[in-house]
Amino acid sequence: MSADIALPRPNTASQRVGQGTEIEKSRAAAEVYYRLAAAKEMPRDEARAYEQMRKACANPALAEKAFYSVPKGSGGDKATGPSVHLARELARIWQNMDYGVVELRRDDEFGQSEMQAFALDLETNTRPSYLFIQPHRRDLTGGRSKNLTSVQDVYESNANAGARRVREAIFNVLPAAFVAEAQAICRATAEQGDGKPIEQRRAAVIRAFKASFGITEQQLVARLGRSSDRWDAQDVTDLEVLGRSLKAGEVQKDVEFPVVPVTVDEIKASARRPSADPAVPADDDEAEMLREQEEMEREIAEQDAADDDARSES
Repeated sequence: MSADIALPRPNTASQRVGQGTEIEKSRAAAEVYYRLAAAKEMPRDEARAYEQMRKACANPALAEKAFYSVPKGSGGDKATGPSVHLARELARIWQNMDYGVVELRRDDEFGQSEMQAFALDLETNTRPSYLFIQPHRRDLTGGRSKNLTSVQDVYESNANAGARRVREAIFNVLPAAFVAEAQAICRATAEQGDGKPIEQRRAAVIRAFKASFGITEQQLVARLGRSSDRWDAQDVTDLEVLGRSLKAGEVQKDVEFPVVPVTVDEIKASARRPSADPAVPADDDEAEMLREQEEMEREIAEQDAADDDARSES
């Protein structure tokens, strides 16, 4: 007598494929075939591509978005390089290219998505691709992490991870010399700052950090290690790249500008320290601290005088 064996039942909710998906798979396969054929009949003009690249990279609108800056590891190092915005623009200019990112499967039970990013040169049939698992989780400061449950948060996390892999796939297809020249032109364009004087660019980046993130000029000075009047074009460009990374959520404010703890002794020493420039008034907090310190010293002096009188009478 044999007993029935209960086999695991598939998760039909996550594995079923709709009719629209099947139609799209067939359409995509046919489209790639015809695009490959069209690319053979109308090959790219590389001289024209180089000319258009130089013109595009001389535009400040592209140059200001051409680079990124994100933290690397836990040692405070930074990873910088050409951004996905530059990669997509160069792919458009190079022509006969296809690229994208596909979410192959989403598993909400295990909190992850299986995804693929690719780039395809339709003329050479070169196709680097990246298959990866993206956890539905966001890293926080201090080694902590947060599980993502809302549809919008998961979508944004997957889109950001996919964009980084698409960027690498595109740059693995494009000629290295083409990409290197584009980066050099973009960096030179960003340093020129659309022809604005360096003094205006310094003031603008200071205002932008204060208005957008509450980051003061003193914090920027501490980060660069020199006063704002000594910032050169490269310093301003690096801060602009950092500001865009902060807005995009690629880096966190408390990581890039950590709060330095201040001891009680340091506060007292600051209160006693005379201003370097008597013509510059102290801010409200410092003035209040000085008044409290003077009041305390006056009370101590009065108490000492009263004790001396009492001792002399006795």
